[in-house]
Order: sequence, then C-alpha cells, then structure tokens
Amino acid sequence: MTEQQSIPVVMVFAGCDSTGGAGIQADIETLASMGCHAAPVITAITVQDTTHVQGYAPTDATLVIAQARAVLEDMPVSAFKIGMVGSTENIEAIHTLLQDYPDIPVVLDPVLAAGGGGELADEEMLDAMVSLLLPLATVLTPNSMEARALAPEADTLDAMAQEILEAGCEFVLITGTHENTPTVINTLYGNRRQLESFSWERLAANYHGSGCTLASAIAGLLAHGMEPFTAIHEAQEYTWDTLKHGYRVGMGQHLPNRLFWARGEDQET
Repeated sequence: MTEQQSIPVVMVFAGCDSTGGAGIQADIETLASMGCHAAPVITAITVQDTTHVQGYAPTDATLVIAQARAVLEDMPVSAFKIGMVGSTENIEAIHTLLQDYPDIPVVLDPVLAAGGGGELADEEMLDAMVSLLLPLATVLTPNSMEARALAPEADTLDAMAQEILEAGCEFVLITGTHENTPTVINTLYGNRRQLESFSWERLAANYHGSGCTLASAIAGLLAHGMEPFTAIHEAQEYTWDTLKHGYRVGMGQHLPNRLFWARGEDQET
C-alpha cells in the first residue's frame, strides 16, 4: 500500500484524440513520464487527424461528473489537469466538482482550438471558462492566441496576463510559439506582476499536442509536491525535449515524443 500511495494520481479532464497526438492520450503519456498515475475523465470524442479537427461530440455533463466522482471516492487525487472541456455544461459540472476539493492544485490549459486548426470552444464556453474555471486555477497555460481570446480588451500580452490574473488564477504562463520571435519566449506571471521569462530554441516543425504536454507535466510535478515555479520550469524543459525528439507519422503536424526518455542512448538517431 505504501508503494502504491507513493505514485501520485492526477485526474485529467480532456477530449479523446484518435491521432494519439493530443488530448487524453498526450496527458497519459506525459503523466507516466512524470512518474504519476493518470485518471482520465473523457469530456469529448473528437474526429481529427494531424492536419485539422473535423468534428467532435461532448460527453454528457452527468457522465463527466460520474466518471470523476467514482475515482475521487476511490483514489487520493493529488492534482487536477483540465484540457478540452467539450461544452458549457461540462465547465459548470467541473466547476461544481472542483469546489469540493479546494486544496488540490488545478492546472488549466484553456483549449480553444486544435493546433492544426478547428475550433474546440465557442463564445459561451469561453465566457464560462473565464468566470467559473479561471478563479479555481493554480496555473493557467494559454498560448498567446488563447491569451488574446481570454482578455480581448487588453492590448499587450503583459496587460492580458494582468487581466487574467484578476480573474482569480494564481499563476499564468503565456507561451510564445505563435509569436514572430527568433526564439520561443514563455512568460510567467503571478502576484500581479511578471515573475520570469523563459527562452527556448524555436524548432522548425509545427506540433500537435505540445500544450497538453506542458500542462500535464506541470500538473504531474505539482502532484509530487513541487512548488509551482520549479514545476513550471522543469515542465518546460521536458516539453521542449519531447518536441526536439518529435516525429511525423501523418500528413500534418509533428507529434511530441513524450516517451523519448524510454530509448537507450545507443538507439538514438
């Protein structure tokens, strides 16, 4: 029992991506890499390839809650990670659930569109996310496009971060892959100010599932009891390595190799 309890459980709310590149599959691989046990709660079924999303069907909100409560009554969950939510009703359901567990850290990846294109959230869902989920988030991980959608009246990324922080989340990490900069600049905000800026080599490929990987890595490290700043830094290092070792199996974006560490050095290409 002691050995079992030493492996933290992370509950993940996310959609099912049949390419295996993003969504719940990305979360499970990432959390395994962090030495965690993933408890997946499926919020939607998607139809997509590595090029774009063709459609999706949200899971009924009562089933989302039933999935989560069955696990929460059985396992000691150490962190929550929220990705694609599927519907406004699911946001409301997750909000209600999280209020019952205020001491468990929450990492929110505000998934609004797939990496290759295709909307995964409408305006009503965006408003619900801001009002119901942002106030409960320990760490929010929007890319710069998502930050603009969450804080449309702000005119700079810094101003957007401040507006998002005012919604109630503790830390905001805005990632810069969509910005026209020589390197990728990720910026961390908290306590009403910019805390740190991280610079990463910009890789040539485009990736499907990098945001899921980053958010789940942060959640996994928080589940181990790591303090947020260190978790956010180490999760970025892991995510960059998954992209560096990424691969292309379809006709669209590359996929992060989240299990790159499982190969011996003599096997590396």
